[in-house]
Amino acid sequence: MRFLARRSGACAFDWARPMDLRWGIARNERSTRPADEPDVWGSPGRIQIASNAMKITAVTAIPFAPDPISNPYLESVGMAASANYVAVKVDTDEGITGWGDSTCGPLSVASMVEEFGGMVVGEDAGHIEKIWQTLYHHFFVRGGPIQTSAISGIEMALWDIKGKAAGLPVYDMLGGPLRDRIWAYGRWDGITPEAAVEHAMSYVSQGVTALKGDPFDHQGQFITTEAEHKAVATLKAVREAVGEEVELLVEVHGRLTPAAAIRVGNAMESYRPFVFEEPVPFHNLDAMKRVADSVNIPIATGERLFTKWDYEDLLKRQIVAMIQPDVIQGGGIMELKKIAAMAEAQYVGFQPHAIHGPMDVLAALQLDASTPNFMIHEGGMKPWFQDAFIGDFPIQEDGYLPIPTAPGLGGSMNEEWLVAHPARSDAQGWLPPIGTLPSRQFNTWV
Repeated sequence: MRFLARRSGACAFDWARPMDLRWGIARNERSTRPADEPDVWGSPGRIQIASNAMKITAVTAIPFAPDPISNPYLESVGMAASANYVAVKVDTDEGITGWGDSTCGPLSVASMVEEFGGMVVGEDAGHIEKIWQTLYHHFFVRGGPIQTSAISGIEMALWDIKGKAAGLPVYDMLGGPLRDRIWAYGRWDGITPEAAVEHAMSYVSQGVTALKGDPFDHQGQFITTEAEHKAVATLKAVREAVGEEVELLVEVHGRLTPAAAIRVGNAMESYRPFVFEEPVPFHNLDAMKRVADSVNIPIATGERLFTKWDYEDLLKRQIVAMIQPDVIQGGGIMELKKIAAMAEAQYVGFQPHAIHGPMDVLAALQLDASTPNFMIHEGGMKPWFQDAFIGDFPIQEDGYLPIPTAPGLGGSMNEEWLVAHPARSDAQGWLPPIGTLPSRQFNTWV
């Protein structure tokens, strides 16, 4: 554990000395350790810790876009099957490279990664919390997806470096594993009940025991009666096909009003959804609580919230049964550990939202393995991972993912492949925000 050993220390105390000199290195004093002395040494009356810190030498953002693929369901609900991503590479003076994921608005977040990179070059790569705090508090107006995503990509890469230097997977530095495999769900999406059933059964046949789907094919926050009935009928068809032993999660993406969400939730209750995810837009907690108090389905939300401060009110008001902080937009690995602990104190489950690149998914698995109130995993292998990723990416088997055992996050990105697949102007993942009612109301989904 080379990286960690440098930061252990020996100490001796002189209780007669002033308090500020008993604890910490004496003020304005520098170590003059002889060259033949060990790294850790001390003398009476002070604590001296010598450090040969691993320094950050470069931070690079690499926007990229995988080749487009056909996905009828995603296209039907306004999502492209290909989108832009942002990989983050952090180099050190010891030749250890870490990788992270800052996927959000690709060009804007890439610029912020580069800006932040200039601030952290020369810093100790092991001082992850210090770097996070420095970058977060850099602006007077702070928070939001661009800043937080840039910080998270760098922070992920620093954890990757720390683990690789120590020869340990990241979860071993977060308290160690609490489980030996990770329960993960598949999908039951489909533009018709028949298509949703076919999609669901393709996972059930592989032993998957939980599935999530969005049965709402409308755009805009106001739903038609036809679309509402179709959504309920789709869930009913999937439940009848998979049986009672498979858990079904219902995803809404905040596209209902409180009144519609209550009506739909009550209609879906008999099909026993595991959770009713983001039934109304996430901004209005009063609206979310109104739904939670009116339906007998556990509510989940959180993929569009940022950092611990966004979660405090949500959790204290006992609105949700499960939170879903995004590993990237949520603030990174350590920030999600803090959010998960806040949720644990309120008896709320934790499911990291990880739908982007390989390092994003691997970071979520480190959290899954080491977090007491973890419930279920989202995110897995995409076809392009096999070319973009170097290492053994975890593959779902019988409804579970193995815990990565390689040092760091569990692998690296293929830089040559990334450079050969630059970000594209036509890879936007959402259609124009126009609703489907005759009023053509603005679409609040995006």
